[in-house]
Amino acid sequence: MTRFRFSSSRRRWLRQGGALAAVASSGLLAACQKTEASFHSTDVSATNIGEGWSMPDLEGRERSIEDFSGKVVAIFFGFVHCPDICPTTMAELSHVKESLGSDGDRFQTIFVTVDPERDTPEILRAYLDAFDESAIALRGNSEQLANMAQAFKVFYAKVPQSEGNYTMDHSSGLYLFDPDGNVRLYSRYGQSVDNLTADVRTLLAS
Repeated sequence: MTRFRFSSSRRRWLRQGGALAAVASSGLLAACQKTEASFHSTDVSATNIGEGWSMPDLEGRERSIEDFSGKVVAIFFGFVHCPDICPTTMAELSHVKESLGSDGDRFQTIFVTVDPERDTPEILRAYLDAFDESAIALRGNSEQLANMAQAFKVFYAKVPQSEGNYTMDHSSGLYLFDPDGNVRLYSRYGQSVDNLTADVRTLLAS
């Protein structure tokens, strides 16, 4: 699979996550620190991140957080041709679901493609099934994707490569919603499965 190199500034963005930078710049990081002892991820419950989101799934059905009442929902933006961040994150989310045991049915992964041009419904379904058959993919047109990314303060951009090929730069973290449909946590890329599982368990018990 083709590898690519990010600029140093882009690597810092991907490691830290564009959304976390947005939270810090809005002056909300102090509020996030109040629950630092309770969660391994960053508390973003005081923000409007992801508010009112909706986007079509692979069958064209408009989905929103209301469809997943009673579940902790992980929302992650990525693309099928991603060489490292996306498959690593999807594998980790699959491990979280397994680690939850009987509570695994109350954990829902949602994958939002930032590359709808290449990520067809068939390709996305096969990709998700390799990690978690219960995972849901959201795929919209360019306007729908832009609106969704704006709601979550997510960065994405096409990066041209040789011979007409391209890859995608994108924010690397994920968001967790609690069973009541409220955004609660931002988890940076690289969070351990154990810590992420602990955060999900705490949200399920809340």
